[in-house]
Amino acid sequence: MAMGVVTALGAPGCSGGPAVAPEHAPVFVPAPPASGNPFEGASFYLDPAYAAKVEATVREQPARAAQLRKVEALPTALWLDSVAAVPTVSRALDDAARQESGHENGGKGPVVTVFVLYDLPERDCSAQASSGELSIENGGEARYQHDVIEPLAAQFRAHASQRIVVVVEPDSLANLATNLGVGKCAAAAPVYRRSIALALKRLSMPNVWLYLDAAHAGWLGWKRNRAKIAAIYRDVLADAGGNDRIRGFATNISNYDALRRGDLARLEPSDPCPDELTYVEKLTESLAEVGITGKGFIIDTSRNGRSGTKTKSGSWCNVAGSGLGERPQAAPVPGVDAYWWIKPPGDSDGGSEPAAAGYDASCASPDSLTGAPRAGAWFTRQFLQLVDNAMPPL
Repeated sequence: MAMGVVTALGAPGCSGGPAVAPEHAPVFVPAPPASGNPFEGASFYLDPAYAAKVEATVREQPARAAQLRKVEALPTALWLDSVAAVPTVSRALDDAARQESGHENGGKGPVVTVFVLYDLPERDCSAQASSGELSIENGGEARYQHDVIEPLAAQFRAHASQRIVVVVEPDSLANLATNLGVGKCAAAAPVYRRSIALALKRLSMPNVWLYLDAAHAGWLGWKRNRAKIAAIYRDVLADAGGNDRIRGFATNISNYDALRRGDLARLEPSDPCPDELTYVEKLTESLAEVGITGKGFIIDTSRNGRSGTKTKSGSWCNVAGSGLGERPQAAPVPGVDAYWWIKPPGDSDGGSEPAAAGYDASCASPDSLTGAPRAGAWFTRQFLQLVDNAMPPL
C-alpha cells in the first residue's frame, strides 16, 4: 500500500442512500514500515559536497593528499538542517541512483543514503550553538509540517526503489528527559512531541528506515534517565502509529563517547554506561520495560577514536585531541545495525569566538579547539586533527 490519504466516497444511489457527510475528513493511512537492517547487503552513498570540502583542504595540504583522500572514500550523513536544504534530497537520491548503477559500485548491491532530519521548531533548546530557524512564535510547528516533512515525504515516495535512512532530530527528545528546567525546553516540549510523531508517521515507508535520536551514554546512561527517555519514546511512538514506525535508535551523534573503555569510566564513575556499546545494551533493557523491543542501533563513530581527551564528561564542542573512529560498516556487533559517520568529520560543533556568529560558551571551554567557526562550517584544524588521531589509523 502506498502512503497517501483515503477518503470515504459516496453519493446518493438509486435507493436514495445518504451521501458522505462533509464533516468526514480524509484519513491518513501510513504505508507499511521498512524492515530489516538497511545497511546489510548495501554499498554506501558518497556525498560529493563532502568530498569537495576535503579537496579544498587537500589543496591547502598537498603533501597529505593521499592520506586525506582516504576520507573522501568513506560515507557521511547528509544533514537537513533548514527548509532550504529540503529540496536537495531529490538531487542526492538521483546521485545515489547513479552511483548504484555506475561502474564505481561494481555490482555491490543497492546504495543506502543516510539523512539527518534536524530542523525542529525551537531546535537545540538547551544550547546556543545550533539553534534553528523555526520557532513557536513564527509559526514554526506548521512550517515544519508543510515546508519540511511533507516535501521530504514526497521526495522519498518519488524514489521508492532506493534505500533511505533518516536519523530523526538529534538532541531533541533527550532534552525533554533531562532539561525541562530550561525555559525554552519546557515551552518546546509539546511541540517536539507532536512534530516528531508527525515526522515518524509521514516518513515511515517501505523504503525508509527511521532511527530516533537517543543521545549518548554520558547524557542518558543513568537508569533514571533511561527510564525517562524510554517513557517519552513510548508515548511519541504511540502518537505516531506504533513502535513499528521506526527501525531503531541512533546514539553518540556529534559526540565523542568511545565504543568501549572510554573517558566516562574515569570522569563519571556513577554512570552504569561507561561507553556507547554498554549504553546500547542498557537502553535496550529500558526500552523493553515499556514494550519497545526488537530495535537496531546506529552509533556515530566519526569522532570517537581517541579517549583521554576530556577533563569534563560534558565537553561536547570541537574536543581537542579527538580522532576518527571505526569506519562506517554494517552490523559490526549484535544489536547494532551500523557504525556510521553521522557528523561529517571536519564540520564544526559551534563557534569559539565570542564576537563571531554561532558562538557558544561551551565551545570556548578548555577541552575545545580554539578558532572554531559556527556550527556546520568547515573547520580545517579539526579535520586534520581527526585524521592525525584516527583509530584505527587511516
